[in-house]
Amino acid sequence: MSISRAAAMAAIAGLSAGPTLVRAQTPGDQQLPPVTVTAPAAGPQVAPVSPQIDRYAPPQTIESTDQRKIEDTTNIIDSGDVTKYMPSLLLRKRNYGDTQPTLATRTWGVNSSARSLVYVDDIPISALISNNNTNGAPRWGLVSPEEIKGADFLYGPFSAAWPGNSVGGVLLITTRMPDKLEATLKQTEALQTFGYYDTYGSYLTSNSAGTIGDKVGRLSFFLAVNREESFSQPLAFVTNGTFPGGTQGTIPALTKTGTVANVVGAGGLLHSIMDNYKLKLAVDLNDWLKASYTVGYWDNTTFSTVQSYLTTGNGTPTFGGVSGFANNTYNLGEQHLMHALSLRTDTGGKWDWELIATRYDYLQSLQRSPAGVTTGTNYTTSGLIARMDGTGWMTQDVKAVWRPAGLEGPHELSAGFHHDQYRLENPTWNAPSWLTSPDNGNNTVSTYGRGKTETWAVWMQEAWSFAPGWTLTVGGRGETWRAHDGFNVAGSLASAQPELTSTNFSPKASLWWQIDDAWSAKASFGQAYRYPTVAELYQVVSTGPTFAIPNPNLLPESALSFEFTVERQDKSSRVRVSLFEEDTANALIQQTQLINNVFTNTWQNVGLIRNRGVELVGELKDFAVPGLSLSNSLTYVDSKIISNPGFQSATGTTSQGMWAPYVPQWRDTVQAVYRPNENLSFAASARYQGKMYSTLDNSDHVQGVQGSFDPFFVLDAHVRYQMGKAASAELGVDNLTDSKYFLFHPFPGRTFIAGLKIKL
Repeated sequence: MSISRAAAMAAIAGLSAGPTLVRAQTPGDQQLPPVTVTAPAAGPQVAPVSPQIDRYAPPQTIESTDQRKIEDTTNIIDSGDVTKYMPSLLLRKRNYGDTQPTLATRTWGVNSSARSLVYVDDIPISALISNNNTNGAPRWGLVSPEEIKGADFLYGPFSAAWPGNSVGGVLLITTRMPDKLEATLKQTEALQTFGYYDTYGSYLTSNSAGTIGDKVGRLSFFLAVNREESFSQPLAFVTNGTFPGGTQGTIPALTKTGTVANVVGAGGLLHSIMDNYKLKLAVDLNDWLKASYTVGYWDNTTFSTVQSYLTTGNGTPTFGGVSGFANNTYNLGEQHLMHALSLRTDTGGKWDWELIATRYDYLQSLQRSPAGVTTGTNYTTSGLIARMDGTGWMTQDVKAVWRPAGLEGPHELSAGFHHDQYRLENPTWNAPSWLTSPDNGNNTVSTYGRGKTETWAVWMQEAWSFAPGWTLTVGGRGETWRAHDGFNVAGSLASAQPELTSTNFSPKASLWWQIDDAWSAKASFGQAYRYPTVAELYQVVSTGPTFAIPNPNLLPESALSFEFTVERQDKSSRVRVSLFEEDTANALIQQTQLINNVFTNTWQNVGLIRNRGVELVGELKDFAVPGLSLSNSLTYVDSKIISNPGFQSATGTTSQGMWAPYVPQWRDTVQAVYRPNENLSFAASARYQGKMYSTLDNSDHVQGVQGSFDPFFVLDAHVRYQMGKAASAELGVDNLTDSKYFLFHPFPGRTFIAGLKIKL
């Protein structure tokens, strides 16, 4: 809901636990793919998984895909596309080149970016500064699709090796390192056709990628370069509660809750240019010790424009005084830098260990937008400059594994130490000229959010094969978390926020039984504590008059997760059934609360949310004819709010007993892949997602409008042809039937994709 700037000030004051309010100052501290593994590494495995996880005995259910599977089935434009057909997952990708694609899992939705983890070669690219579907999205731009070797998704928080953000799961992307001289060039083009309301157009995306790598003696290197230029369909429609006076062209429409929101134009028409540079170096210090260094640089320039449907009586285009046109207009420039350094052993014996240190920095993040509109299709000269320079994170991990009787022994004990720090720096400056003012505007702030979180953790896990076919994995993770240096400004008031601390222990246990050569079963339990992000605690986000207010007094979430899995696999088929439940106390959800007699949107702890469901995955190889493979993953979730005494809506409705926001009841993915020979592949895929709610009281019942979260059914097709060893070509189409649906934003229409790859 929208509130005034004064209400935002009052809300921040009301949320603070006794801070001193002062006048605001300028801030000074500024072969049967995919593969499922349900066994830990210490016991017999159904199939191998990537080397980065098999050494630490993960007890989770794991779904995997590899480079060949991705190339044969997926119209891949951006790196996040590797998850498109993995069971129970949804990548909320609004457009090609999207910088905000969050990953939804089987128990948490598209606005829960901090409830899953994404790593690339052990480097975290999850932006745990936020828990939302904007700046909380993983930094996919730091990974070029051409460097991806494969991906593994680990379901649930059942391993002590991962923090509580693994409650939804962990995605591990593995990239390639060469063993001889190699180079690739790839050009991909995508053309989308889109029509909705009075916006009709075709939107082009071009992706150019190149890699080169070699291994000389003990030294290897891999350089990946990627450039993408994209034009998007409207990511929003500009609405108004009335028909603007003296204009024509307004289209009558409603909001998702049934109130009037007439459509007067389209916004968020993006033109983006992104460049990604990644260099990986590795040196074999001896036969069992390797040192690696990775540096990545990402640059993004985006311009957001609008289209007005309104005209005056004589046909002259106008904004009709609707401020939403200004809210959807901006220029954005971003430069991010990532470093990672590791030492890793591979002894093949009783001991192995690794050291990993990473750092991610927002070198520049600057968005300029006008304050409002004036006559005709003009904007005010004044505006706002929002910055996130100085935001970032760093992590350090030490891991070790001990096998007392060697690789084939019954015991595998792993342990580790972890430290991370996340920092938010987010001033929004008042600017006399939104286009030409200095980066700090006139040196006065409109809103400001700053703060840090820090976590120290130790963990230990034992995988014990205590009898033939049986493996018990038990572990625990102890964590100490602190949030500090919190500071907020709204208008003329400033608040120094209180320091928060929490110390917790998370037990884990999993029992796996290999019944015979084909059948296996597993039962798992895990507790996880998910700590508030710096943005949930401290970030003040304003879009025109709308404020999302932080809450500096949040408690950590505590999730109890359970899973029981039965699986059968042979050389030509696989079926898995997983029953799961997750009970989350103090779940962090954005909701409306009465603060200082003002209804305010802010992050609050919900008493208890229960996610209970079943996941069915099946595959058939060489079905009916050689080379034809079929797969299907079906997920049902009963997601309910069990307790939420703090909720109070403006209409007096309650949330207890309602469906939890952003979790669909049904999700299904079906895929057919036909490989008549090694050089040619055909793939057809269908994705379905059922209705979900975005409000705590489930009051959003209108579909097909701005802000709604609609059910959808989408068909994709893909053809790939390998032309000898040196070249390959691919053609495809996403959203073949041009299905129209919203997930808050209108999603892309039918899109044609063509790519050509040359290997030198």
